[in-house]
Amino acid sequence: MTPIQDLLHRIQWDPEFGKGEFVIGYHDRLDDRIVRVPFHRVHLTRGEHFSFDVIEDDGSLHMVPFHRVREVWRGGELIWRREGHA
Repeated sequence: MTPIQDLLHRIQWDPEFGKGEFVIGYHDRLDDRIVRVPFHRVHLTRGEHFSFDVIEDDGSLHMVPFHRVREVWRGGELIWRREGHA
């Protein structure tokens, strides 16, 4: 399975692959649910190997560890899912 960091960076930097609407689903531990956010609200920091930021509606940043990402959707189609999680 492709590591999530590699997939997110490919979406960000590969112009051909990055075409389309991507959605990232991560596990919210407080609400015990999958939160889906459009990729354009994901902020990847160069050299960061443990987490990324999600830009909230109010402009604030919310840190999400890579290990909490459960799924990635492209154009409504599931293209990546972390094994062992629903």
